[in-house]
Amino acid sequence: MQIADGIVYVGVDDHELDLFEGQYIVPNGMAYNSYVILDEKVAVMDGVDQNFVDEWLGKVEVALGGRTPDYFVVQHMEPDHSAGITAFMDKYPEAVIVATVGAFNMMQNYFGTKFQGRNMVVKEGQTLSLGAKELTFIMAPNVHWPEVMFTYDAADKVLFSADAFGKFGALDADEGWDCEARRYYFGIVGKFGKNVQAVLKKVAKLDVEVICPLHGPILSEDLGHYIGLYQTWSAYEVETQGVVIAYTSVYGHTKAAVELLAEKLKEKGCPRVVVTDLARDDQAEAVEDAFRHNILVLATTTYCGGFFPTMHEFISHLEDHDYQKRTIAFVENGSWMPAATKGMKAITDTFTGIEYVENNVTIRGALNDASRAQIDALAAELAAKF
Repeated sequence: MQIADGIVYVGVDDHELDLFEGQYIVPNGMAYNSYVILDEKVAVMDGVDQNFVDEWLGKVEVALGGRTPDYFVVQHMEPDHSAGITAFMDKYPEAVIVATVGAFNMMQNYFGTKFQGRNMVVKEGQTLSLGAKELTFIMAPNVHWPEVMFTYDAADKVLFSADAFGKFGALDADEGWDCEARRYYFGIVGKFGKNVQAVLKKVAKLDVEVICPLHGPILSEDLGHYIGLYQTWSAYEVETQGVVIAYTSVYGHTKAAVELLAEKLKEKGCPRVVVTDLARDDQAEAVEDAFRHNILVLATTTYCGGFFPTMHEFISHLEDHDYQKRTIAFVENGSWMPAATKGMKAITDTFTGIEYVENNVTIRGALNDASRAQIDALAAELAAKF
């Protein structure tokens, strides 16, 4: 695949992976992207996962067409991109690695060497001439690892964006970008919104026509859409008006309350209602939905004096990824001593910019007239926010 004149795609698709980073379900696999830039001098941009190093090196060799690379640019040291560094450097002993000082420190940790004598440490704004093409390096710390950098090719108006603008799914997956890019962003990058905002300000000063991420498709049309979503996501702003109801239920009574609440919200004209069973549905999807929408209802049972484990896991994910600037409501169930709301609120009180509703719901076992009335009041309060 040719990205631009002299820029060739040499990445691989992984359809064997079940969990990305050991936790994210990837039903359509994963792409590990790598690129070769051919000019008077040759640069290879990043590598791939350890299971595909031989395939990748074979693609690189074909793309080189008998030439040898002068530079190996390492933008990100996460092993799904850096596992083949040693093999590459063994195969091409004249090549020089180009990376940040943080990346070379990580190479010491992973490979026992910083490739002394064959390394080039680059900083913000530093350039590297390949001939007609000149690469400019843009520091992007904590997007999402501290050593990360972007690379800009001004001649072709191409931005190599490391993990930013990436998504789940192999390149041959027939799916849209937004959903899996959103799930990827909030699961992996979401904690570092301020850092993403900082690097987006740098990108805004560049003339970019193509974005080449390390995962997912090369982006060359409607870039304003992708950049706009990254602006929204990294600023923790609401993307879609609606209510997410995340729940757990042991014997079905809390589920019945959730279904009743969802029905009443729809009747009252709520623009969008998303219901997710935290014990059965993908938690990463639930996190994505919570960040996407403006209202979150947490519904669960009292458990061991606190609240149900899968709800605790979900709220911990929100905490870890800096959930903020949303409205939260609670539905709790407890047959003799309801305590779930107190436990959940103790954690969400630490979140930034959270607004709470006035009408929460408490169920003591099964729904009755009193708890149904509470659900009516909650539905009315939430619907009034749209």
